[in-house]
Amino acid sequence: MTQTTEPSRKHIQLYTDGACSGNPGPGGWGAVLIYNGKTKELSGHMSGTTNNRMELFAVISGLGALKEPCDVDVFSDSSYTVNAFNDHWIDKWQKNGWQTSDKKPVENSDLWKLLLQIMQLKKHRVTFNKVKGHADDPLNIRCDELARLAIKEYRRMNGEEESEPAPEIKQPDAAQKT
Repeated sequence: MTQTTEPSRKHIQLYTDGACSGNPGPGGWGAVLIYNGKTKELSGHMSGTTNNRMELFAVISGLGALKEPCDVDVFSDSSYTVNAFNDHWIDKWQKNGWQTSDKKPVENSDLWKLLLQIMQLKKHRVTFNKVKGHADDPLNIRCDELARLAIKEYRRMNGEEESEPAPEIKQPDAAQKT
């Protein structure tokens, strides 16, 4: 009897954050992928969205950027995102036909389904970890900066005035950026 071994998988750290100016309003998301000492930053924006949607979209985008099946540790300050997996809300929602225990439709089910689909199709094994937001974690802070810069870019592209000052951004060392 021949045993097949699974090829070695890359272990990736994915830090994510979402932001929204107004809720709903223009939103931005940021993600930082880390592998073997190298980082890759991703970000984007959307109109008329919510903070929770941006939090989810950051994870979706980070996982979607990976080109092969990986073991991924996701770090997020979003209890909504982390608890959905760690407290098995997502399993219950699926079992109940995407309804809550109160028989109401699950909010953002389109994004939850997309996230699950990406995890399944790309064969990622994902662990969700909660980090304290806007505290001492430099990568969480960087994701927040990316998300806020994305909102600023959305406003610039659409000729809107900013309602809050743009954050000062410390650019990462060019040697570390991939």
